[in-house]
Amino acid sequence: MFGIVRPCAHRLSEGLRAEWMAHLCGLCLALRSDHGQFARIVTNYDGLIVSVLTEAQAERSTGWRRTAGPCPLRSMRTAPVARGEGARLAAAVSLVLASAKVRDHIADQDGLLRRRPVAAAARRVAAGWDRAGARAGAELGFDTAVLVDAVDRQTGVERLAGPGTPLLTVTEPTETATAAAFAHTAALAGRPQNADPLAEAGRLFGRLAHLLDAVEDQEADAASGAWNPLTATGTSRAEARRLCDDALRGVRLALRDAEFTDDKLTHVLLVHELRRSVDRAFATQTCSHQAYARRPGGDLTDRQQTDPSAKGDAAGLRQTGSFGPPPGNPYAPNNPGSPFGPPQPPPEPPRDRRGLITGCLVWAGLACTCQMCCGTFEDPWSRQRREGLCSQCDCSDCCDACDCCSNCGDCCSSCDCDCGCDC
Repeated sequence: MFGIVRPCAHRLSEGLRAEWMAHLCGLCLALRSDHGQFARIVTNYDGLIVSVLTEAQAERSTGWRRTAGPCPLRSMRTAPVARGEGARLAAAVSLVLASAKVRDHIADQDGLLRRRPVAAAARRVAAGWDRAGARAGAELGFDTAVLVDAVDRQTGVERLAGPGTPLLTVTEPTETATAAAFAHTAALAGRPQNADPLAEAGRLFGRLAHLLDAVEDQEADAASGAWNPLTATGTSRAEARRLCDDALRGVRLALRDAEFTDDKLTHVLLVHELRRSVDRAFATQTCSHQAYARRPGGDLTDRQQTDPSAKGDAAGLRQTGSFGPPPGNPYAPNNPGSPFGPPQPPPEPPRDRRGLITGCLVWAGLACTCQMCCGTFEDPWSRQRREGLCSQCDCSDCCDACDCCSNCGDCCSSCDCDCGCDC
């Protein structure tokens, strides 16, 4: 799974989380239905945005969801998944862009692709994905040649780039490809007036994807000697951050010019979560659900500024409150831990524990199917319900990373959240 927009499930409301999963599973199943089981490996977080945009513009009708069968990645549960032209376009775009990614790794001789037999096999797979994506795109009226051309030009642009080359010259092919994909969602949804603003949003989204990938890989590329746009052009991280912030504002303004039937999920992904993607890449994201966390630069969080009892020590150490007594007076009548508080619910009855070997087998199954990453799962040995690793993600307020509340009017009016920002 790759992509820059990776929302934490705890930041999405129950309804938006179900919608997001419906599009993710819809993309995966569209790849399987149109291109075979192996094609499902190109499922990615960014590709589903094409499906989200198409559905956000279209008029609601029957048949835009179907119930999928049990899947290991959904803890063997059924679920409603997106279907239709949006999911199929997302699948076609994902195939072509994944093919480009494979060819890029072959050109860079990354890992096993340094070996000629492996590289030859990877080329055949990439060529097959190109043809499959082109067929699917043609059925939807989308010419994937613009994507292939952009990818082919990328290699030449990188070869000519050097110190002093504008960074946006390097990102232009990616911007062109994503602009075309975003714009075609307007045609599929029957809203041709949205083509121009969505093309602008797609162009800036492509810029962000390219820049964030360069920022996250810069140290690893330097260690391995691989080509990196920031290093090659001599661009500082501060300048890259400025370009990212400009792109974020541009995406938000472009989306405002488009007309949607229901843009809640679109707004959350392309405004709030995209901002968090930038913060994550530049290591400026904080876990505001931790009571004593400091913001970058040493500022106290809002809770610390308003609640004196929440201020940590002078060093700004983080405390999650997972261990030790609860804060406050333990003998206060209204304290949950007080002996005078409400009676505690009875403990759960003991569960039948699994044996060592059986528990290890169950653990291996949970790990291989990623059930231990997100959501809840049953402990392999004690059978108790456990929270996945995603429970440690930033569970901050949905609007705390959006810088638009002070100067952009109704940016949060379409959020499906209780963000309480006074826009």
